[in-house]
Amino acid sequence: MPKKRSGGGLSPAQQAAKFLGVSVLAGAVLAGIALPAFGALGLAAKGSVESFDELPANLKTPPLSQRTTILDADGGQIATVYSRDRTVVSLKDMSPYVQKAIVAIEDSRFYQHGAVDMKGVLRALNKNVQSSGVAQGASTLTQQYVKNVFVEEAGDDPTKVAQATQQTLGRKIKELKFAIQVEEELGKKKILENYLNITFFGEQAYGVEAAAQRYFSKHAKDLNLQESALLAGIVQSPSRYDPVNDEEEATKRRNTVLARMAEVGDVSRAEADKAMKAPLGLKPSRPKNGCITAVKGAGFFCDYVRQVFLSDPVFGETSEARAKVWNQGGLTIRTTMDPQAQESAQDSIKSHVYKSDDVATAATIVQPGTGKVLAMGQSRPYGIDTKDHQTTINLSVNQSMGGGAGYQPGSTFKPIVAAAALEGGTPATQSYSSPYEMDYPSPVSVCNGKTWRNDPNNPAKLTNEDESEHGPYSMKEATAKSVNTYYVQMISDIGICPVVELAKKMGVSRADGNKIVQAPSIALGTQEMSPLTMANAYATFASRGMYCTPVAIESITQTVGSQKKSLQVPKSTCTRAMSPTTADTVSTLLKGVVEDGTGQQAGLGSRPSAGKTGTTDNRYAAWFVGYTPNMAGAVWVGDPTHKRRMIGINIGGIGYEKVYGGEVPGPIWRDMMNGALQGKPAPDFNLVNIPDGDKNKGRGNDDGNNGDPGRGGDNGSLFGGLLNGGTDGGGNNNGGNNGGSFPSPTFSLPEGLFQGNGNGNGNGHGGRDGGDGASVGRQPGWAAARVTEARSGGRLGV
Repeated sequence: MPKKRSGGGLSPAQQAAKFLGVSVLAGAVLAGIALPAFGALGLAAKGSVESFDELPANLKTPPLSQRTTILDADGGQIATVYSRDRTVVSLKDMSPYVQKAIVAIEDSRFYQHGAVDMKGVLRALNKNVQSSGVAQGASTLTQQYVKNVFVEEAGDDPTKVAQATQQTLGRKIKELKFAIQVEEELGKKKILENYLNITFFGEQAYGVEAAAQRYFSKHAKDLNLQESALLAGIVQSPSRYDPVNDEEEATKRRNTVLARMAEVGDVSRAEADKAMKAPLGLKPSRPKNGCITAVKGAGFFCDYVRQVFLSDPVFGETSEARAKVWNQGGLTIRTTMDPQAQESAQDSIKSHVYKSDDVATAATIVQPGTGKVLAMGQSRPYGIDTKDHQTTINLSVNQSMGGGAGYQPGSTFKPIVAAAALEGGTPATQSYSSPYEMDYPSPVSVCNGKTWRNDPNNPAKLTNEDESEHGPYSMKEATAKSVNTYYVQMISDIGICPVVELAKKMGVSRADGNKIVQAPSIALGTQEMSPLTMANAYATFASRGMYCTPVAIESITQTVGSQKKSLQVPKSTCTRAMSPTTADTVSTLLKGVVEDGTGQQAGLGSRPSAGKTGTTDNRYAAWFVGYTPNMAGAVWVGDPTHKRRMIGINIGGIGYEKVYGGEVPGPIWRDMMNGALQGKPAPDFNLVNIPDGDKNKGRGNDDGNNGDPGRGGDNGSLFGGLLNGGTDGGGNNNGGNNGGSFPSPTFSLPEGLFQGNGNGNGNGHGGRDGGDGASVGRQPGWAAARVTEARSGGRLGV
């Protein structure tokens, strides 16, 4: 049953009818509006009654926005995020002193009147007439609460806030009607509780709990008399009575509140006098809001959680709906972040790469078999202070999740090619001639029954890292030494489509959201990926062929008022990407990389590990991606702007003539994983026996692919067959739906050189993928050079 409040025994409607004229006058008084004659008051009252009747019957009270707390997997706090710093507490968790202080100074007759205090109205009217101005107001605590509800509902919209606070008769009438309803439905104690939770106390603090923490670093229930009086005094003018910025003014206001408390009998005169002599006793706490305050360098992990929330339909059908829930706050988000792994990742990064270096690094760890993201570190701190080398771009994730456009993974992509070959029946003992230098084999099949062709007149070429690297090589040795020509010969044998399809099953996609270009050079890692993508792809090997979508949130509890409920969160979906035998074979191959190959500096000693190095041509990026059976991690080092080559460079205080994947990213990965895995089990892989290949056995007749002259008439672009596409289109066999596969020439292209035609029958890059060459031409000069040089295959290996 709704509670009847005081009002001379009258119903709320009768109260409104009896006092409307006076309350309208009160509204005018409070708004500073001059009514020239009482006749005008009658007209105003008449119009006000009509407006009053047209208002909705009930006040829509939005849930109070509160702070959101983001926790790690162990329950430790990572950061708090809020649009308004507020923690809602019940009346029993507020000091009795603060309850009495706010009533004494804001509405001392709160418990004696209804929604409108007639004595207060008349007193204010008399005072203001005498002063010929607005010397005193007469809004009750209930009316103030209603006004605050309007402001809360307006959120951060400046126009709505202005409407909610505008000093007009219309607003006062609206405020009055809803105040009557609130008095009827809630009762005095609940109104006081709501008021103390919604009110702004300055210094970004909303509600008495946040205010107690901000000014005194204590809970609201622990406030003493003088502290309570100080907070109550702030409410009237938070900027004027801010004790942090003006102790003298705040002290005067506090003492005014104490005097009023003594006057109304809440405390004795002696108690008030004693409290007035006490110092303010401030112990302010610095506001901690947002991912910039995250512990253990977890700002980017924190931001990733925010991006997941704002983008996943599980939290709302539209982006607006998700943003509303996020801004409303009151969420306790337990994440998958392993504090030990996170701290280790950040410590390792800091010890190897300085934030002021010309290049940056990003590292990510995931858990095989679950998709849980355990850590996300970066050398450049999270923030907006560019002078301190800060950034808000998360270098570990895709562009759509707050990251960049990605980075070519180099030879860390080769294990995916090997897995595709093994899945298709290629034996692990397969050997290829693997010369030091060769033309890209042609033709090579791509998806949808089409083919990629090299230009017989000016063929794209590739080389291995060193002239001493020439075959024949077996798969095991070629993987350990990261032999480029071996893997290009392999992809020419099995076709590009099996590689692209397996990559998709492993969650591999371009960081910028574009489709993977189907050309043989993808075997050398020419498509830009993010560290999270690569770490999770390698986790598929660690989990014996099971790919699990990445997840960063374990659970969410939402608090609305005093009610708590659990929200649904995204779950990882695990599917089989390859057979266990294929995954185990790849693990055996990659174990050899850290034991005897290019990744020896990344080895974890007695703990079994596997991984692959990657260095892009001209050294714009270097990688190490590896795993144990219980953790997988990726480390990237490079210039996020793709301008600085890692040649003749200092990184972490050490000079490097040339940077290799095993030389900088490898040790970062090693130290990161050692710390993350400390104290954890050290299981071994399910290794398979791969006999050593016969070094003297080449590919025999298969080597004819190296010099396939292609088909006459395929060319029709600026450099002939170099830019031709699929052979099923019109024109010169380079149109159709796949015209424009880019064969990765070995030279740099000047900006705007290739402008492919965007049609199915035209020369060059026609059809669906026809813009590929043109898009290179439209890139800034550095982008054109980077794409062409890095995709040349030259030294995209180690």
